[in-house]
Amino acid sequence: MQHTTQSQQDKVNTGDSLSNLAETLIGSEIIKLSGEIKEKIKQGNKIYNFTIGDFDPAIFSIPPALENEIIEAYKHHFTNYPAAEGNADLRESIAAFLKEKEGLLYAPDEILVASGGRPLIYGFFRTVADRGDKIIYAVPSWNNNHYTHFVEGVHCEVQATAENHFMPSAKDIKPHLQNAVILALCSPQNPTGTTFQKETLEEICDMVLEENKQRTAGQKKLYVLFDQMYWQLTYGDIKHYDPVSLRAEMKAYTVYVDAISKCFAATGVRVGWAMGPAKIINKMKAILSHIGAWAPMAEQKAVAKFLLQKEAMDKYLQHFKSEVSFRLEKIYEGFMQLKKEGLPVDAIAPQAAIYLTIQVNAVGKMAENGTMLHEQKDVTDYLLNEAGLAVVPFYAFGAPKNSSWYRLSVGTCKKEEINSMLQALSNALKKLK
Repeated sequence: MQHTTQSQQDKVNTGDSLSNLAETLIGSEIIKLSGEIKEKIKQGNKIYNFTIGDFDPAIFSIPPALENEIIEAYKHHFTNYPAAEGNADLRESIAAFLKEKEGLLYAPDEILVASGGRPLIYGFFRTVADRGDKIIYAVPSWNNNHYTHFVEGVHCEVQATAENHFMPSAKDIKPHLQNAVILALCSPQNPTGTTFQKETLEEICDMVLEENKQRTAGQKKLYVLFDQMYWQLTYGDIKHYDPVSLRAEMKAYTVYVDAISKCFAATGVRVGWAMGPAKIINKMKAILSHIGAWAPMAEQKAVAKFLLQKEAMDKYLQHFKSEVSFRLEKIYEGFMQLKKEGLPVDAIAPQAAIYLTIQVNAVGKMAENGTMLHEQKDVTDYLLNEAGLAVVPFYAFGAPKNSSWYRLSVGTCKKEEINSMLQALSNALKKLK
């Protein structure tokens, strides 16, 4: 699949350019939308901003116990370089945390710490993939297209659908398996807030194991990157499943990425970890040591202590999850009411994370001023301009440009503004002809 624009390619061909990577890297649709939102707010417009995959600390603060440990760590002057692989005490705490919470058994030398999930994902791609290697990922999904571009891999995109809650199936993935080296999975998923069902993930694991059995000694194996950044944020009867818990043999072929970023509203604290086969973890460490993507020393010391405080963690998560779930459910119910009224919207019932998958299917309709909404981007602009509603289109996550689905994030949502947002949306949609 082509991932460069003609204008970008022209720059490369003329020689008046920088590196091929820099010139062909696709800009972020989210950043572009963010610029438009800031301009609207600057002009005095009321904007309901549901685009940010982050938290407003005034609404969702980090756990008090974690905050206290960070302060204490700085008071004790833990401000020097940490170990390249992460401090030993933190990796030991992560190992204990994984055993307690997920039943996963990883030794400290199978764990790598970094400043959040991004450098770990980058390090994994760099460790496993070479130029021309096939990399499988579903769309919509977060940033897999960019990481594949970094390593000049072959993009094997799986178009996930609403019927499967935008989660890929083994049937979807199977045609791409031959000679692929990475299968990137995420559950709970960003941007959809949906999760793998047990049977679906079991089928995928069985398929990966069978594929690797067929590969020769000199051939690269197929590795699963399993991003479970939101795994503690599931709601109702939804349960989180992971590859190694379902199939023990998957431990040889799976690298997990996790962090305190989302489950503890600590996106700015910058402590994440990967766990997987020691050989891969060591190579990732070697690559990241040249980048310097370490989690700060004081924060590592703090997280090492916090992860052992089971009561404090559970108390925080109980309140945090109830607050996030309330927002997701209330907005979902509002969309279902609008749908019942005959407006062109839909939504998938919330399952996990901080995201609600919504649909606004208004292409082909006409605004009050006579402007036609010819394509989905026109609908996105109309929502922002007429309803003051800012949400991220799935096409910003690799879905087709005509996708009518969106990510709505509640990380900065004020409960008291939900009804007024829904009313503003209703008013805007009722003006369409």
